[in-house]
Amino acid sequence: MIIKNTGLTLLSEGKTIRIKAHGYSMYPCIKPGSLVLIEPIGFKGPPVPGEIIAIVRENGLIIHRMTKIVIKNNVSMYIARGDGNAFADDPVKIDKIAGRIVGAETTGENPVRADIRINRRPKYFINRIRVIGMHLWKKLR
Repeated sequence: MIIKNTGLTLLSEGKTIRIKAHGYSMYPCIKPGSLVLIEPIGFKGPPVPGEIIAIVRENGLIIHRMTKIVIKNNVSMYIARGDGNAFADDPVKIDKIAGRIVGAETTGENPVRADIRINRRPKYFINRIRVIGMHLWKKLR
């Protein structure tokens, strides 16, 4: 909890933070073990569809691709989805978007560079099949 609060505080102060990615929700774009650089959302204005953003959740930050903006009662709501996820996330207001991913670094754990380019048409179905296949392969080994 302390690390989450520190990261959010740094972002709110206008600082870019670096965190280690976990999980496969953004596979193959961002693989587990990649280090991602998160810049405060206010630097370049609201996110656009296709950008990868960091969303504040109760248990920390989640990194997903912003898919669309919907306006309800004159309030913009942002919908994101992991490239390897079956479904989109619930809509969030801009105050729940902590930042955008602006860079990535390789690590010994994951020497493959993350692809953080804007992508408005990820191959969700194919990515999901890849993630399921990897999980099955790990269980069989």
